[in-house]
Amino acid sequence: MPIIEDEEFGKITIRRSPRASQVRLRVAPDGTLRASIPMYAPLFLVKRLVRNSRDELRALLAHSIPQAHYEAGMAIGKQHSLLVKPTTLRTPKVTTSGNYITVQLPAGKTLQDASVVKVVREAIIAALRQEAKSYLPKRLAFLASQHGLSYERVRFSHASGRWGSCSTSGTISLNIALMKLPFELIDYVICHELAHTKNMNHSDSFWQLVGELDPQYTLHRRALKNETPTI
Repeated sequence: MPIIEDEEFGKITIRRSPRASQVRLRVAPDGTLRASIPMYAPLFLVKRLVRNSRDELRALLAHSIPQAHYEAGMAIGKQHSLLVKPTTLRTPKVTTSGNYITVQLPAGKTLQDASVVKVVREAIIAALRQEAKSYLPKRLAFLASQHGLSYERVRFSHASGRWGSCSTSGTISLNIALMKLPFELIDYVICHELAHTKNMNHSDSFWQLVGELDPQYTLHRRALKNETPTI
């Protein structure tokens, strides 16, 4: 898909759709803007809409920013930490090196400012995705093998409000936000989705299987309700 860069809003992804009758802008799950345009519409229409709608787009982006609270030194996932350093730059800059996500914070800005939250969140998503790809497939394979269960493949997401899902074809989807949870809750979610490979509903037999996979599932299920997959 084509991408244009805007000085204020950054990356804007363009999607041509045969069903689109006009240019529409929305906020994608990763916090960037996405434009849907008719199949043969020129790209300058998107640039013109952005130029003429900056106030509306600022309000839209501010409303769409997840309610996240970042603090210097906080743990990110299982392996990363958030460092904050002052900078003479006019805009915030975030880099990841080793186990550290470093935020270069301009004077007068805080970790709660919308422009800062946006770039920090992008870096956190990348870090959690890296951790998820390293840990979750191995843990899923181990628990499946331990209990004699099988699945087709595993995929990752962060756009959903769900911790995980299992399709009828046996594809298990796991939210990268799982890496924020204690290990026992990660196991509960994995066991829950593995149980769906046998029962696609939430019947008594489904919960019986979940209980066999995770004997403390009622405790873990209750604890999970106090968590959110928002990144």
